Amino acid sequence: MNKRLLCHLVGNVVRVCGALMILPIIVSLIKRSGDTLPLLLSMLIALAVGTALALVQPRRDTLRAREGFAIVAFSWIIVSFLGGLPFFFSGHIPSLVDCFFETVSGFTTTGATILTDVEALPKGLLFWRSFTHWAGGMGVLVLSLALIPKMGARSIHLMRAESPGPSTDKLVPRVANNAKILYEIYVALSLFMVAALLFCGLDWYDSLTHMFGAAGTGGFGTYGDSIAHFNSAAVDIVVGIFMALFGVNFSIYYYLIHRNWRAAFGNSELRWYWIILLGVSAVVAVNIMPLYNGSFFTALRYSFFQASSIMTTTGYATADFDLWPQLSRVLLVMLMFIGASAGSTGGGIKVIRLQLLVKSMVRDIRRTVHPKSVNTVKLDGHTVDEGILSGVQGFFFAYILILLSAMVIVSLDGFSFETNFTAVLATLSNIGPGLGMVGPTGNFSAFSDLSKIVLSLCMLIGRLEVFPILMLFSPSAWKK
Repeated sequence: MNKRLLCHLVGNVVRVCGALMILPIIVSLIKRSGDTLPLLLSMLIALAVGTALALVQPRRDTLRAREGFAIVAFSWIIVSFLGGLPFFFSGHIPSLVDCFFETVSGFTTTGATILTDVEALPKGLLFWRSFTHWAGGMGVLVLSLALIPKMGARSIHLMRAESPGPSTDKLVPRVANNAKILYEIYVALSLFMVAALLFCGLDWYDSLTHMFGAAGTGGFGTYGDSIAHFNSAAVDIVVGIFMALFGVNFSIYYYLIHRNWRAAFGNSELRWYWIILLGVSAVVAVNIMPLYNGSFFTALRYSFFQASSIMTTTGYATADFDLWPQLSRVLLVMLMFIGASAGSTGGGIKVIRLQLLVKSMVRDIRRTVHPKSVNTVKLDGHTVDEGILSGVQGFFFAYILILLSAMVIVSLDGFSFETNFTAVLATLSNIGPGLGMVGPTGNFSAFSDLSKIVLSLCMLIGRLEVFPILMLFSPSAWKK
């Protein structure tokens, strides 16, 4: 392990985190919300820690797979701790464990909260809380992709299945050629959403903070009742559509910009994504019609918003779906597992992994029936490498194992199975709300410190695609 290089690069990431705090400081000054000093002190500490780490100069610049994993993992852990300091210094969240949980939830774009009264926070802290979603949604995506070329094309086979990139003969993007366009797409979509929300009548503060939550597919808002606070069909539609757009593989937008219509509209993951999202929306709408005076379109307004919110792992709410019929609740839990498209800001298992798992199962059935036949798994007309399939299967097994293990620990608190299961699932898939005590109108404040730490790790593990965090516990990764 090249520890000096690890410290140097992590320090640069931490300094960026510190610099980002200037934005909520400006908001605090404009709004005169009285939280400028905690934000300023936190920014200075982050800059000092980042600078101290960045001053460690590496003797060699070799960046292998394990250094790449460790840099990503340590960056997010340290940034999450330092990012929680404004809440601690302000006194609004007096527990460091709670501060860490809240900020991990922000940067990992989960949206789970321990706050019982969100509106009690000053405007500057609320802005920072929401802004961590935007920074995390963009940062995890671009930082992870930017590190891949330095680690070698074959070092992280899981990332090959994570997103079918601009190169049509591979499942991994050419990061060096596309990092810039990913930034531009992210910023452009964000600005379009802000403009749409302003047109719907929201002020600049609400437009920005709720754009941060939708763009990063996180779900933090500035009101206790989330998007339902606005009681506006126009706002519901705008937020619902943009959540779905941010859950699309960003490579699709790359194709559209370059007028590669065949690659964009011929992408099977995109078809699966929209079929699942719209199909579940329609079924849920029919199922909840009696709750909305038999009006299909009113029911569809709420069902599409909630399906979009859950599948993209955003977590915004316009209704308490925990009160919906059992079928609707089961379908939403199913969406929690699936998640958004690979290469988006969303979490979950990802649609492309679901595709590959289904195709692998079909191939194994064919092999059982015809043992001597040659069967390959194809995606969009291209044969998928066995290493990619092995990586997807390994990811899925690790995901389920972590889910079950975390459930056992969280169950020590004595809450219901429904609460424990969906709390772990909602954090591991970076969704935010679950069912029961952690439903749309609930929060995670009642969990013990041990459970909050476990759930925080679940958020980090889910957002960083499992293996970067698990690698930290492997002794072989630290050997020379």
